[in-house]
Amino acid sequence: MSPKRALAILIVVSGLLRLVAAGALGLGNDEASHFLYAVHPDLSYYDHPPMLAWVETIGLTLSGAEFSRVALRSGFIALFAASTWLMWRIAGRWYGPRAGFFAALALNLTGYYGLAASTFALPDGPLLFFWLLTIDRLSVALEQPRRTWPWVWVGLAWGGAMLSKYHAIFLPAGMLLFLIVHRPLRYWLARPGPYLAVSIGLVVFSPVLVWNASHGWASFLFQGGRAVAGLVPRPDYLAAAMLAQTGYLFPWIWIPLFSLMVREARNWSHLESEHERLALCLAVAPVLVFTAVACFRPVLPHWGLIGLVSLFPVLGDSWRKHADRRPGPTVRWLSIAAVFPVILLGLTILEYRTGCFQRGGDARWGIFEARTDPTADLYGWDLVACRLEELGVLDDKNAFLFTRTWYQSAQVAHAIHLRLPVLCYNIDDPRGFAFWSKPSQWLGHDGILLVINDDFVPVSFYRRWFQEAVPLAEFTIERGGRPVRRVQAFRLINQLAAFPFDFSPERAAAREVLRAGGHPMDHTQQTVRRPSPEGTLAR
Repeated sequence: MSPKRALAILIVVSGLLRLVAAGALGLGNDEASHFLYAVHPDLSYYDHPPMLAWVETIGLTLSGAEFSRVALRSGFIALFAASTWLMWRIAGRWYGPRAGFFAALALNLTGYYGLAASTFALPDGPLLFFWLLTIDRLSVALEQPRRTWPWVWVGLAWGGAMLSKYHAIFLPAGMLLFLIVHRPLRYWLARPGPYLAVSIGLVVFSPVLVWNASHGWASFLFQGGRAVAGLVPRPDYLAAAMLAQTGYLFPWIWIPLFSLMVREARNWSHLESEHERLALCLAVAPVLVFTAVACFRPVLPHWGLIGLVSLFPVLGDSWRKHADRRPGPTVRWLSIAAVFPVILLGLTILEYRTGCFQRGGDARWGIFEARTDPTADLYGWDLVACRLEELGVLDDKNAFLFTRTWYQSAQVAHAIHLRLPVLCYNIDDPRGFAFWSKPSQWLGHDGILLVINDDFVPVSFYRRWFQEAVPLAEFTIERGGRPVRRVQAFRLINQLAAFPFDFSPERAAAREVLRAGGHPMDHTQQTVRRPSPEGTLAR
């Protein structure tokens, strides 16, 4: 079988499996929040740049199904198919088409990229595509020393990566490192091409700059603060980060990749081609930065993985050489490696549907949360919407729903198909909800508070902003006869003061007042006059 035909089969078969997963699994917490990006079109967003929302919008618009999980995820499945082709193209140009197929296969056999970012509505899917596209265009530009025009495409590709996730800032850093340390190509530092590419990329990225400039640089402060390390070394954080990365890519891929990076760094002067040097320079910046951060504070495992993606073409060539030497054992090993993610996906769908492996959650002991089951976060939000429908609150046009956490509010919003406004009343971390409405516009409305599981914030905390709090219902969402989620619903009547959930200096002032034991009226002049049940005016 030719490498090109094998690649086509890989793309089709893996794409079909991802479509099955997209239809079988509920939305993750991040996905539910990202769905609201498409509902609120903007130049950028608090958590991420706008590419995520654009990909979602295309899938939802083309399908005409606004609340379809498959439609929401379809653009990301298509992008990963294109990423697989790009990986084949890059490795094929560097080492030949067989190495290209092995590199594309390795990418598909990873846990995070092959299962999660390739199926679900996450920013790492678009980032992966534009990261590879930038490498592809950069390879072409470096091979044409007398031409500047190819650098235009490098800039456009890098701009797309920056619109996907801020991690793309490591691409020009890696390129600069490569041009500095690789003497034969150092002349590019005196040519206009690289500077043109960076300039074009910044122009493409300008909507994010405009949004941040008009919102107090909120997104940059948020994401930058997550990566700011402390001063006390924590070896346990580093060990946890490395172990988690191994699990995200699977050990049989992460260990060879990391070994390649270390070996090539030690043997820099003896590397066979400039392609390996380029891949290494593009890999080390994000890997080293987030490894350094992990020495002092917890990090999410996938933050540094994008750097290792640059080494997949080199890994593909390594697999090709191994297959040439020992074809039989290589085929058997790759068959096992290919079956493993399929089995893992099948077990995930089984657990999501039945909860047969669930630990935790027993109504007899008052434990309603399946703490050890990650699929529990995806399950049962449609059942919550059904119970709210039975209570009749979804037809109350003077009411809005709210929870304490941004991801619970996002899940509820998608589950009820946006029949009512949904807010996040959290002074510290409302995420995107801080920008999608103004606190003052909810004065005079009733709030339906949903307390999920054992929330540590009492209802009395929110009662201070309203005239009265009335219990509505308490119910449990079950799966396979075991509780997954307990929901307590309260109607908070007539909001009297604006809850400070917006991103503003007033929110910081309100936080200090409340922590000092003050009342909401102490920090706001926004009040509403509405007849109270006693016939007087409520302030």
